[in-house]
Amino acid sequence: MSGDVVLPDGTRHRLTASGGFPRSAAPATSRIAYAAAHVVADPRAENVPGAPAAVDWDRTLAFRRHLWSYGLGVAEAMDTAQRGMGLDYPATRELIRRSAAEDRAAGGRVLAAHPTHQLPVGPASIAQIRDAYAEQLAEVLSAGARPVLMCSRHLAAAARGPEDYQQVYAHLLAASDQPVVLHWLGDMFDPALTGYWGSADLDLAADAVLDLIKDHAEKVDGIKVSLLDADREVALRRRLPAGVRLYTGDDFHYPELIRGDEAGHSDALLGVFAAIAPAAAAALAALDAGDLTTYDEVFAPTVPLARHLFAAPTWHYKTGIVFLAWLTGHQDHFTMVGGQQAGRSPAHLARLLVLAVAAGLLADAELAAARARAYFTVAGVPQ
Repeated sequence: MSGDVVLPDGTRHRLTASGGFPRSAAPATSRIAYAAAHVVADPRAENVPGAPAAVDWDRTLAFRRHLWSYGLGVAEAMDTAQRGMGLDYPATRELIRRSAAEDRAAGGRVLAAHPTHQLPVGPASIAQIRDAYAEQLAEVLSAGARPVLMCSRHLAAAARGPEDYQQVYAHLLAASDQPVVLHWLGDMFDPALTGYWGSADLDLAADAVLDLIKDHAEKVDGIKVSLLDADREVALRRRLPAGVRLYTGDDFHYPELIRGDEAGHSDALLGVFAAIAPAAAAALAALDAGDLTTYDEVFAPTVPLARHLFAAPTWHYKTGIVFLAWLTGHQDHFTMVGGQQAGRSPAHLARLLVLAVAAGLLADAELAAARARAYFTVAGVPQ
């Protein structure tokens, strides 16, 4: 079978298989690393915009076992899993329950996110938001996962200043029986979160979340920051109380942020790690061994891929994640809940394919080529 694929610009590209990356199922010792995992849709179901999510649970859980097999933890039910973009509240609850149970059986590590999306779309009072958050927090704790207090669109719309965030989060932190991970997702990922923590001025927002963390440091394991601004992340990291981690969600600058400097480093909670798990695990193993040359060499070709995956409109990065999961054999189709496979163009996905080859992520080039040819044929690009 040929490994050639004709791309939308008319060029013929030959896919080549990588030699693979050394595999170690043991987690990294110098950094904590979580991959935010996608869900695999049931291609036989009505996964169209506005319909309840129909999930292929076997494939979804198999993908989590794949991540655990590389020593990565799983950040569950976050925006990579299409929460708020196709994954509804009942499916989210089931995902967290199943993933946490699988985690216990497989010996992996799971964080589970929860916002307030069981509330109807539209206005909600601060009390309603607080209670909705608390309901989902209790579900995550009962499932046995560590909570991520995911940003709430309802709270972003209802809050009138930092004091409303302080009130809601103080209540949640008091209700948790273990330290939680806070969450700061920039508006490039979700425009509805503009002004989170009480201000559109990111310096003032950082002051507000730091006040919250300092007041409740014993209940905060860390904060996940996805602002795609390395300098801002480092500045926030240096102001955190001792023992509170910064989990980078910066899919543009993760190698330098995880590597760190003389003043510290970021741990990882990244959507891109779901797409580059073999490379990420190999780079972290090199970092554990003090081999910074190999660390840089492994991560370097993944950065152009990540920047393309998360290019504007950033919230459609999930489409590229699922496309790569299909090409690499982790699922048998390119269908997403909510019909989100239409979120990227054939030209965008063609470039993604070329960058994945350059990053050494295609273990089976013939499989990837056959599937890419099928996709581009349907998209109107004769092969």
